[in-house]
Amino acid sequence: MAAYDPRGKVNRALLVGVSEYDLTVPPHGVPGDLPAVKHNLNRLRDVLPRGRIFGEDEIRVLRSPSLDRFNRVLRTTADEADGLLLVYFAGHGAIPSAGDELFLQMRNASVVAGGQAVFAGAEMFTTVLTVLAAGRAERIVVILDCCFAGNAGWIWENFRDKRRVLLQMSVQANHLIDAGDGSAPTPFTQQLVDLLDRDGEVWFGELAGALRRRMGAAGHHTVRGDPWEPRGRAEPDEDVLLSARAVPPPLRAAVPAPGAAPGRSPRRRWAALLALLRRVAGAVAGRLRRWWPGRGTAARLALVLALAAIGLGSYGIYTLAAGSRSCAPPLELRVLTDPDLESTVRTAADAYLTSDANTTGDGCRRSGITFYSAGSAAAVTALHRQSSQWRDPLDEDTDPQRDVGPQPDIWIPASAADAGRVTDGQDPHSVVTLTPDTGPLAYSPLVLAVPQRIAAAEPARTDQGLSDLIKDLRSRHRDAAVRRPDPEFTDAALLATVGLYQHSDTAGTGEELVREPGPPSPTAADLLCTLPDDDAVDNRTAALVPEFLLKTGVGCDRTTRSPRIAEYPDDTSGVEPTYVRVGWRDADRDAQARDTAAEDFHGWLTGSGGRAVFAADGFRTPTGDRGLLDPRSPGPGVQPTPGMLPAPLAHKSLDDTLASYRSANGAGRVLFLLDNSGSMGALWQGPSGGPGLLKQSLGGLSEQDDEYGVWTVSGLAAGDSHRQLLDFASHKRAAAEGAIEHGARIRDAEADPAAALLAALDDMAHRSADDQRPRLIVYVTDDEDDNRLAGARLDAVVKKARAVKVPVAMVSLVGGGCGRDKPDEQVSDASGGRCLDADTDLGAGLHDEVARTGTGED
Repeated sequence: MAAYDPRGKVNRALLVGVSEYDLTVPPHGVPGDLPAVKHNLNRLRDVLPRGRIFGEDEIRVLRSPSLDRFNRVLRTTADEADGLLLVYFAGHGAIPSAGDELFLQMRNASVVAGGQAVFAGAEMFTTVLTVLAAGRAERIVVILDCCFAGNAGWIWENFRDKRRVLLQMSVQANHLIDAGDGSAPTPFTQQLVDLLDRDGEVWFGELAGALRRRMGAAGHHTVRGDPWEPRGRAEPDEDVLLSARAVPPPLRAAVPAPGAAPGRSPRRRWAALLALLRRVAGAVAGRLRRWWPGRGTAARLALVLALAAIGLGSYGIYTLAAGSRSCAPPLELRVLTDPDLESTVRTAADAYLTSDANTTGDGCRRSGITFYSAGSAAAVTALHRQSSQWRDPLDEDTDPQRDVGPQPDIWIPASAADAGRVTDGQDPHSVVTLTPDTGPLAYSPLVLAVPQRIAAAEPARTDQGLSDLIKDLRSRHRDAAVRRPDPEFTDAALLATVGLYQHSDTAGTGEELVREPGPPSPTAADLLCTLPDDDAVDNRTAALVPEFLLKTGVGCDRTTRSPRIAEYPDDTSGVEPTYVRVGWRDADRDAQARDTAAEDFHGWLTGSGGRAVFAADGFRTPTGDRGLLDPRSPGPGVQPTPGMLPAPLAHKSLDDTLASYRSANGAGRVLFLLDNSGSMGALWQGPSGGPGLLKQSLGGLSEQDDEYGVWTVSGLAAGDSHRQLLDFASHKRAAAEGAIEHGARIRDAEADPAAALLAALDDMAHRSADDQRPRLIVYVTDDEDDNRLAGARLDAVVKKARAVKVPVAMVSLVGGGCGRDKPDEQVSDASGGRCLDADTDLGAGLHDEVARTGTGED
């Protein structure tokens, strides 16, 4: 058997638990929330570091994530591990009628029953395995605690790269299981934790059998009354060490009196001696690895020294064992940062953990670091007015532990103004205090990263405002576009938004400079990775991003992106990573030790160690001339001296700009077109059907301010291409949903999409002639009648869409509807709208598109 020992490798553990779900009511909700899963994550998070396989900084906990967040973190974690990658999932699991796939249901999961059930907001286990196998990890262990977990066994059996994947399932195939009463971990995870939380070694190969015995002894049964039997899968010659907690050393043996009878048989004495030899060799190897990094060399030297110790006699061996000390688990610091800074701060944290500054004379770590990022607006809001709910959420809508992460000891936002945003008018019942550093750790200007082929000559790249740089870009290239990440998710994007708005008449005018089809990318790195999806878009689109990303690159393949040149607006503040110490009222059990650990990390971060990390990633000095920290190695397209750069912003500017962004252009107007021709009958029912998608999207519209109407589209006679289902006005959501539910009916008729779209464009052009309120047309269809949206008729729609400039979101309920040169794609592209088809998450995509036009929230 190939026994894999991951100690000394870069290991990662991703603990995913979905305890709260957005939709739990019939007919489309999941069976209910799972409060026991919170206990699962807490217990595993406590136990794993004690097993000495995973360091504190190598364990990531993901609580009730959406499907998008789960996928993003799964890919990131898979990319980081090169030793052991452990992924644990607890939550609802679902299977289609054939039982040939397992769906892991995330927070935004819903179910559409029918001939073939559809599980929106859930990830297929096949996809999870594929993502994990694409990483560098030498071994992958997956543990599933959910209903139907055993159905993953068949998927594993047919997976092409299963040799390095080991799978532990909580129950046999096709069985529902009970999660317990919520006061303790789920039954399976309770037994799993008990197995891992013990002295000595725990190997994967022993789990399945031990878990079956424990579950049987405890009398657990599945919902149908059968014995509850956890199952495991691994290739016959594969095993992985999951825990290696040090065994307490034996007491020093007394020297027996001459002629005294031995207390144990020779065989047992030799067995004890060999076991002790193994522990001694392990302890010596751990010490030697600090001096000789090569694992093989350290192991051989340890073995030689341990064998030599035998010559000293059993007394000498016992004395060595009794004198050896293992490292106690270090105090864990929790560090929160901005998503754009995640890569750099993670690198700094990893470097600090293994530095001399964090190592005792015995070779043990002084502290560990739990590192995580969260959306900047969510972090500011949680610290500003939700701190008391971090431990005790009042309701499901406000849960900082879920939405941000653990209570941080240290916060590193991307703007020095963020601390002021928290403390200004802070909740009087706040339990948090902030102590920001006197200055930022580093600096990176906000730049307009322009494709090289359309960039300005060098003198024109500096000493202009952002609006002027964008105007110059469009004067050089008529079809040039500019994109910016989500201002609610990162400080860099919010700083860019300040620059966009300050010389615009309204926030809406500023938003027109960066309007794009679909929601903005969450981070600057995501934006730079998304652009290459379409070469034509990449070659003509500039991105508002922090300068350092032009050097460090991003997670996607750099060779696929158009080379970019930095242009430096002189009126837009840059990124300033700032150290902020976070204190919590009544958290005084280890206050002094925690203060010392935080101060030690701060000293390293502001010293040569931290500066080296920021320099390598392309940052600049935070004061003075703001030159590059490493001028010998500037990033491509970066200017060593970028001209005058603006002073930092006051925190009120950021808050005011965020408020303006959220209400840019005021209330919105949306006209929905719902194809109700005969061919739509098969795509009509449930939340993924035409009416269901339309109703879901209404959550992005305000009941008081936004206006919208609904037309049904069917009929070929002149003047009969559409009928009004809901008049154009503000509506109570429940009333609007009721009107759609009861009034939308399939007609035994074909549709004329060209006639309906032309009528809709005319209607919206006249309706919004005198104001700048955002507008949107949504057309939901099965594309069955696209033969009437072709040739001269398609040309007429495209021409009018360009003239009217009302974005049209074409929503195709079939796959491939948004393919290149398809009618839906041409209409949406001409209008500046977005094309969505069944190859994407239609519900989320349409909701986001409508929400960008409206001012309401779900």
